[in-house]
Amino acid sequence: MSGGSKRDLLGSTRSAVLAWWLPIGAMLLTIPLPDGPKTEIWLLALSWMGGACLLNARRCGRVHCRYTGPFLLAMTLPVLGHGTGLVPLGKDGWLWLGLATGGGTAAIWGLSERMMGRYR
Repeated sequence: MSGGSKRDLLGSTRSAVLAWWLPIGAMLLTIPLPDGPKTEIWLLALSWMGGACLLNARRCGRVHCRYTGPFLLAMTLPVLGHGTGLVPLGKDGWLWLGLATGGGTAAIWGLSERMMGRYR
């Protein structure tokens, strides 16, 4: 195991669940909720995951975390805009936000580590 991988939060099931899987689960559980609570939970979840990514990038040099962290934090802006009605995205707005968040994160993860490796 390399030095980076020993400190990688994704290397521990417990850390990965706390940092990413629980917030993702919370976001999914909000599907039937009204916009107010959904917005609050999504903002908390995205901020938590983005912060965890930035922490992980600093801890172990995980490449994708350097990019997914800022991306997840940036996704709070369209979520806030749609959730407050300032940027109406239509009846499928939450679906589009979820797809953009999940798809963007997956693309950043895959492409960044394919091009630059797992740790730096």
